Amino acid sequence: MSSGARWIRGRHRSPGPSRKVSDAMDSQHESAPASRPPESSRSETTLRVNGKPYTLTVDHRRVLLDLLREDLGLAGAKKGCDHGQCGACTVLVDGRRVNSCLLFAVALDGCEITTVEGLAGDGEELHPVQRAFLDRDAFQCGYCTPGQICSAVGALAEAAAGHPSHVTDPATPSGA
Repeated sequence: MSSGARWIRGRHRSPGPSRKVSDAMDSQHESAPASRPPESSRSETTLRVNGKPYTLTVDHRRVLLDLLREDLGLAGAKKGCDHGQCGACTVLVDGRRVNSCLLFAVALDGCEITTVEGLAGDGEELHPVQRAFLDRDAFQCGYCTPGQICSAVGALAEAAAGHPSHVTDPATPSGA
């Protein structure tokens, strides 16, 4: 190995102009304090979650799932794969299904978020999809069920609004 080259996480990194940038970023990361990020990396964000308005100062790197669970105490959406593949974190943003583990909360400023906790509305009656899951013993282990319910509610709403989805018959014209 040459004197200027080094190994990083099993990869050989050769010397060159990009190494200087990379080294600078590494040293900045290593010297960064583990405390709160600077205020310049935080923004005031207004969200309407389950019908209630919230104005929060949010780190730009914070995903919606963490905000819902840790800041608002809404634990229905679960952290499964953290890659947007399993669906355990599914919530509705302005009525459309999203993986909350992939969306930065600050990008949703002004949006309406509905979690499984908010589907029942006033809490007196379950949402029809929640009731159907309960009546038909459709629950799995319980970890993925909130995401499955939100996904089903979103898919039905999207189909009713004429947005094609996986549950829409391909032979059906859009909007029919």
